[in-house]
Amino acid sequence: MKSLDRQFETLTLEEVTPGVVVMTLNRPDRYNAMTNQMFDELERAALDLDQEDDLRVIVMTGAGAAFCGGYDLADADHLADLGAVEMLNQQERAARALQAIRAVRVPVIAAINGAAAGGGLALALQADIRLAAPEAKFNAAFVRIGLTAGDLGTSWLLTRLVGPAVASDIAFTGRMIHAEEAVRIGLANDLSAPGELMDDALALARRIVDNSPGGVQLSKRALHANMEVGSYAAAIELENRGQALLTRSSDMPEALAAFKEKRRPVFKGE
Repeated sequence: MKSLDRQFETLTLEEVTPGVVVMTLNRPDRYNAMTNQMFDELERAALDLDQEDDLRVIVMTGAGAAFCGGYDLADADHLADLGAVEMLNQQERAARALQAIRAVRVPVIAAINGAAAGGGLALALQADIRLAAPEAKFNAAFVRIGLTAGDLGTSWLLTRLVGPAVASDIAFTGRMIHAEEAVRIGLANDLSAPGELMDDALALARRIVDNSPGGVQLSKRALHANMEVGSYAAAIELENRGQALLTRSSDMPEALAAFKEKRRPVFKGE
């Protein structure tokens, strides 16, 4: 993948198996806290990877003891001095980065290896699937520093994952949600055994890679789009179009032939 040749300062990209790229936030000395440079690099990396025809899954994690500690407060002193338009520009810079992660056409798995706080929680929420290490913990820390949990998509995504009452509890208290509770309330999909988080994430990625690339990508598109449409009829219409498109690809006939011949299908995504 050509995009893997690009060098970043706040994150690393590695293709660990064909089609599976691990994106690692790489500021371990600052708990992988976010800076404007990280926002820019997250957006650039997501946009570049999305152009790779061979990309099938992204696994996102953090270096060291944390997933992402949120916005780096060492860079926050100037925020109160910004004018309204300047602060809006700052917010939109951060939002573009997270939206780019969510908009990648292939599944994104967040391997939460430690704290995902504030903006780090927002980043984790952009993923399609979240796996948690025993050390994982989440909080919407915004109210603890005089800000709102309506930040970087948190109020929209968190509510849809855990429901409005639980989201309200998390948002209004700023309390910490540890790994077991995160799984119980639906914030995380599963809890890994100690030391097995990345193995579990990569095993899940391989199970996704085994399937039709077009089928997976249009499934993600349908799931995302149908979180926003206002009716069952609109959802059905979108699903019908996706299925009609995929029957014109080579992968569905290959899957049917493989089933009849009792062999594994060879998908090409064409």
